[in-house]
Amino acid sequence: MAGLIRREDVDQVRERARIDEIVSAHVTLKPAGVGALVGLCPFHDERSPSFNVRPSVGRYHCFGCGEGGDVIEFVMKMDGLSFTEAIEYLAGKTGVQLRYEEGGAARPREEPGRRQRLLDAHRVAAEFYAEQLMGPDASAARTFLAERSFDRSDAELFGVGFAPKGWDALQRHLQGRGFTQAELVASGLMSQGHRGIYDRFRGRVMWPIRDVTGAVIGFGARRLFEDDQGPKYLNTPETSLYKKSHVLYGIDLAKREIAKGKRVVVVEGYTDVMAAHLSGVTTAVATCGTAFGADHAKVVRRLLGDTTAGGGMQLASGGTVGGEIIFTFDGDAAGQKAAERAYGEDQRFFAQTYVAVADDGMDPCDLRMARGPEAVRALVDGRKPLFAFVIQAKIKQFDLNTVEGRVSAVRAAAPEIVGIRDRSQRDGYMRQVAGWIGTEIDEVRREVARAASTPSQRRPADGARPASGATPVADGGRPASGAAPRLPAPDPRDPVARDERLALVAVLQYPQHVPASFDDLGEDAFAVPAWRAVHAAIRAAGGAAAGRELSAAQWVAAVLEQSSESVAIVVTQLSVASLPEDREAAVAAFVEGVVRRVVDLGLKRRVDDARSRLQRLDPADAETYNSAFAELLAIESERRALRESA
Repeated sequence: MAGLIRREDVDQVRERARIDEIVSAHVTLKPAGVGALVGLCPFHDERSPSFNVRPSVGRYHCFGCGEGGDVIEFVMKMDGLSFTEAIEYLAGKTGVQLRYEEGGAARPREEPGRRQRLLDAHRVAAEFYAEQLMGPDASAARTFLAERSFDRSDAELFGVGFAPKGWDALQRHLQGRGFTQAELVASGLMSQGHRGIYDRFRGRVMWPIRDVTGAVIGFGARRLFEDDQGPKYLNTPETSLYKKSHVLYGIDLAKREIAKGKRVVVVEGYTDVMAAHLSGVTTAVATCGTAFGADHAKVVRRLLGDTTAGGGMQLASGGTVGGEIIFTFDGDAAGQKAAERAYGEDQRFFAQTYVAVADDGMDPCDLRMARGPEAVRALVDGRKPLFAFVIQAKIKQFDLNTVEGRVSAVRAAAPEIVGIRDRSQRDGYMRQVAGWIGTEIDEVRREVARAASTPSQRRPADGARPASGATPVADGGRPASGAAPRLPAPDPRDPVARDERLALVAVLQYPQHVPASFDDLGEDAFAVPAWRAVHAAIRAAGGAAAGRELSAAQWVAAVLEQSSESVAIVVTQLSVASLPEDREAAVAAFVEGVVRRVVDLGLKRRVDDARSRLQRLDPADAETYNSAFAELLAIESERRALRESA
């Protein structure tokens, strides 16, 4: 079993991975004040940039949709990786050698550099195949693509290539680039025969299969010539890079739109993915030589971010909470079986699952050729709930003109109705099923109640995952962000709230310029509840004095460690927010000034409280009255000293 990555290695990865460089691969960032960058958010559609990045603290936050975190969380959300996968990916980019727990033993994996060598071999192979597509021996491959309405630019977009018919064309090319025979066999690009190794793919159209980071990890190949005795489609075998149950073709191109639009369209083949994307359905992906299964569901779930407990409910607008998974299948028996298998994975999503099947059974590639891109978009837009598709298919197996057939149809449909995620909609669906079968609603209700009380027939419902009913938890052990209560938002028109916010922004970003008097503020110094909670986390982290001894990123991380999840969201916002002062030379004076204003406000409140208390006292009680009066004078003196020092 894989061990945990050591904490110090995680911290080193977080420190070395420059968030501006990682984010810039997805977002065009522009300067926005001292030390701040801004761009259009990759997680939602917007016209005005509200996605803020502050490299010095290593964090980002979108003030439009609320997404935020550090470089690791960005990679997890952007590329659909788990926490461990994100660390390993960033470690590879930054040169950090990871160590794993479990008695100090390293996690079983390739020796240092081996994984990168295999990735390099696949990259070189993809370039080789792409070059061959334009050669004189690839006319059959070009004809294959042209017959499906794909031109040269389409092939280049998806990296489509051609594997020459010879037995060692790729082998000679890769060995000429310094790759060993052992590496070529381990990569899956070569097969081992009695006389040595030879090219696995020969005389075929080639599709590079990439992971979510865009790295080529395998290939899919389609037979072209009649003398090819191999299967119609041939994929890379299982390797340390390529696990077919985890791979989705097109995920590298679709991931950004999936995360943004909360929709995934699962098609059945490489050409269907190409046709869908070229038709404007840019969230299309396909499995590679296997049915859609539990591991594919995990990949999709991470991209959708569908951890909301209310996910899967359909709204009146037609949208859904948690997003949509749309499966396209052929209308034949094989497509029906694929739909039933997909329905078995339905409860793994906090999302609504649909199916899109053309009336004449054409797949997206055929639709695009016959009727144009509009037909492909219409196919997806005309999707129907997957459960309805499966139930109707079950009902069609029975003769509804007989009593026996209708009874059997109700019994076949009942367990599927029990599994409908949104319990509040089941009654309406029972009425619909009764109409399809032509029977009384009460008969359907009785059979559904019977199925619900029979564990062997009952599917997990209401968004429950099959494994457990525990609260969804994000990688790293903290509750998923969807479950965190939000602090009430301060009134932006309140001048006190504005000053208190600016002071906290200054303390988080520039503790070195914060006057020492800030750390003397008490727990009730901030009037706004949200800001008071952040101030409490700052105090728990050691105050601005502790921040002066740390790097900017370490200081914010220290405050986050003292924050509850709801407070951590606010800390991240403040740590990347821009200050009104955009002249670097004037930042120190601005920070000192805004912090002094908040300290002064706190002292003013204390003065007002002391005066109010004094007015309520009886001067005849000389000792108590004089003590309160002395306290008032001391606070006023402290306030004068603060103003004079400014």
